[in-house]
Amino acid sequence: MPNYPDWRQTVCYSPDGPAATVLHESVELKVVLVGLEPGQQLPAHPAPAASFHFLDGTGTMTVDEERLDVHPGCTVVVPSGARRGVIADTPLAFLGTLGNPAADTADAAVTRIRPGA
Repeated sequence: MPNYPDWRQTVCYSPDGPAATVLHESVELKVVLVGLEPGQQLPAHPAPAASFHFLDGTGTMTVDEERLDVHPGCTVVVPSGARRGVIADTPLAFLGTLGNPAADTADAAVTRIRPGA
């Protein structure tokens, strides 16, 4: 079973756009650690139910028409089908958990990275 004792050693940032390190992926669940540099964003898109726990930095998350300021310690739970997006004001890191990952359409928006790759 993978263990990540310190997310700071695993998170990646890329000048080419958001970087998602896949920590776990199965039929039931996908867990990603996402790093965004200032100004980078995940464009709003509908997706399965998910939770986002912000670890570092500040930014704005949109859920449908609602805008939420995010910062370390903030957790946002998004229902299935709701449009969600994130934009970073500072270097931003968050842990995302996604139910029913086969239904996700946002993979094209991020650079996927596997730990140890």
